[in-house]
Amino acid sequence: MKSYRKELWFEIPTRRAFINITPDVKKCLVESSVKEGLVLVNAMHITASVFINDDERGLHSDYEKWLEKMAPHSPIEQYRHNDTGEDNADAHIKRQIMGREVVVAITDGRLDFGPWEQIFYGEFDGGRRKRVLVKIIGE
Repeated sequence: MKSYRKELWFEIPTRRAFINITPDVKKCLVESSVKEGLVLVNAMHITASVFINDDERGLHSDYEKWLEKMAPHSPIEQYRHNDTGEDNADAHIKRQIMGREVVVAITDGRLDFGPWEQIFYGEFDGGRRKRVLVKIIGE
């Protein structure tokens, strides 16, 4: 069995963003030379997310609005976590909602996706460097 590991680094200048990282993961898959197996893609920071869905601008806008209703950024005083001097409690909650990682099957050297599926990095507290782990195992 082969094992491959790579970190993808991001520094998103805005507070929130959704970035399609499917091309990056596909590049990792080629580098790994794994033809049958699994790929794990996970955010290594507690205010970021990795998820799978459609790469459609309207959907991403809907996510943004929905997440802000579920966990609004302000007023920051509404969150006990922010009593520590931080202002990112909402980002922790948004990450919990959107998830930490995804696992995708690898078949014939390709990501075995359903129609329209893509892998996204979700940033909820941008402005500093963060990473995503890509771990591939298989034959």
